[in-house]
Amino acid sequence: MTIRGKPTSLDIAHLAGVSQPTVSRALRGSPMVNEETRKRILAIAEQLNYKVDKNASGLRRQHAGTLALLLFEDPTPDESHINPFFFPMLGSITRACARHGQDLLISFQQFSDDWHAEYGDSHKADGLILLGYGDYLAHQGKLTKLVEQGTPFVRWGAVMPDQPGLSIGCDNVGGGRQAGEHLGALGRRQVAFLGDASNHYPEFLDRFAGCDAGLRSAGGTGLDRALQVDAESAEDSGFAAATALLERGLPFDAVFAASDLIAIGAMHALQARGLRIPEDVAIVGFDDIPAARIATPALTTVVQDTIRAGELLVEALVRLVNCEPAESTRLETTLVVRRSSGALP
Repeated sequence: MTIRGKPTSLDIAHLAGVSQPTVSRALRGSPMVNEETRKRILAIAEQLNYKVDKNASGLRRQHAGTLALLLFEDPTPDESHINPFFFPMLGSITRACARHGQDLLISFQQFSDDWHAEYGDSHKADGLILLGYGDYLAHQGKLTKLVEQGTPFVRWGAVMPDQPGLSIGCDNVGGGRQAGEHLGALGRRQVAFLGDASNHYPEFLDRFAGCDAGLRSAGGTGLDRALQVDAESAEDSGFAAATALLERGLPFDAVFAASDLIAIGAMHALQARGLRIPEDVAIVGFDDIPAARIATPALTTVVQDTIRAGELLVEALVRLVNCEPAESTRLETTLVVRRSSGALP
């Protein structure tokens, strides 16, 4: 490529095979650009003797003062299509935006939509907050695209090495360990796991791994894959998973569900077959949604700090928008003991 006159960021973008916004972010040291891409861009800029036009870059950084919250639809028995786990987090995000002087644009999306292109290439908002569970491997490419086009974003989800962008999540392994140690201490040895424990759902996989470790530390043999049934975070999915588990004919004395919705659905299925909770089967969930407290019996569960999560999502995104350092954060969990696991609260 022959460059005539003073080199521009567009020239660097062409040579590096990235977008112009990615070049701008790399030159400003934004964490939204991975290290390999940043080094490639800096090397090309040095070769071209490129100098940043600070006046022009200042004009381009005019902010809209608006953050966009993309809420991905979840399967629900009503028309809300919102996982109740996210309700307190939504309130926290709204209050945090107000404290930071940001307006909040809320948009409902489906994972199959081209939301990454619509918001990444528009000026509707300065950055994106992504909320919703789904097949991580299926939408990982869209997250990578957001990074490549320089769109500031932060998502609620598992914190993983080499992930595209930043995420705020809970210590899923630690929470699973708390559940496993609790059930093991109660003498439960044949523990079933309901949830998709694969790389498609890394939060569920971490909870499976944590529970397995917790059971072993309590003197048990860990989780048996023969007692694992895939399930999405929905009551009807939990009901179907527990039914499938019963039909396998294998003995089990406890269930650790990857979410409260799965756990509540499983409770209904087990009770419909005449099993007593917790006398015959102890049950532990994950999330502590409001329905967990009024379930029959009340559900023992792992609590995630949704209020702090909402605050951190906004704080991290504001820092990214302002081209300041930000990092992923993993929040601690706590176990709330109720009647469903067979222990006195």
